[in-house]
Amino acid sequence: MTDDPFVIHRSLLFTVVYEMLGSAADTEDVLQESWLRWADVDRPGVRDPRAYLVRLVTRQALNRLRTLSRSREDYVGEWLPEPLLTSPDVAEDVELADSVSVAMLTVLETLAPTERAVFVLREVFEVPYGEIAGAVGKSPAAVRQIARRAREHVAARRPRVRVSRSEQQAVVDRFLAALRTGHLQELMEVMAPDVVMIADGGGLVAAALTPIRGADAVAPLLARAHRVVTALDARPVWLNGAPAGRVAFDGAPAAVSLAVEHGRVTRIYVVRNPRKLTRLDEPAALAR
Repeated sequence: MTDDPFVIHRSLLFTVVYEMLGSAADTEDVLQESWLRWADVDRPGVRDPRAYLVRLVTRQALNRLRTLSRSREDYVGEWLPEPLLTSPDVAEDVELADSVSVAMLTVLETLAPTERAVFVLREVFEVPYGEIAGAVGKSPAAVRQIARRAREHVAARRPRVRVSRSEQQAVVDRFLAALRTGHLQELMEVMAPDVVMIADGGGLVAAALTPIRGADAVAPLLARAHRVVTALDARPVWLNGAPAGRVAFDGAPAAVSLAVEHGRVTRIYVVRNPRKLTRLDEPAALAR
């Protein structure tokens, strides 16, 4: 039914859960579980369906997040969030785009499950402390303390420089052009000296198991990739609310997201795990 609150608010619910989990596949599972629970609810007794549904999906997402946190301890190599194809319109809401960026989701992964839930609900969606308390099973006073700790944790680790969309696009275009040609000097020039490249192959495809640090190490590696493959395709796309790249090495796909500061690339996030590349053909519907 199109007038069902779950359907009306589905984009919001998807965004809440995705920011908690960093996985679109797990988000869809949580929404399915939540839908089944919503089907058994006495709807006339729900005063604020939107708030009720946010609490419902948060509780389900927290259960899933605790399970995922244990399984990710055994993950092969570096773990990165599952990239989402998004429309340029998402970038119009700067706070939303920042909250779903690969850089931010990677930082959120370092929070404990309850801290992550509280941070997402309070800082991104501005949910009142009392409602968050009901969702995470804590007192409002405890939630305030958790929110403060989470804010400080994220502030110490998130990128400090926010660039304009046009600057991000320009740097991404330069990076992809250098990647296509494999010119070492062009790659060096577009990267900050202390650039860090993080790759996620999930143990399913070849990828560096630890971060590679410094342009002197990253640029030759990317230039060498151009020489050892028969065909390399790199084209711009919008991922997680920002200009990014969709790359194929001899047909093997990868999603490449970049963090940019002062006109240069400071972080390169490369997702090669094929299980995380299934959402790159249809833009995700995100909302706050």
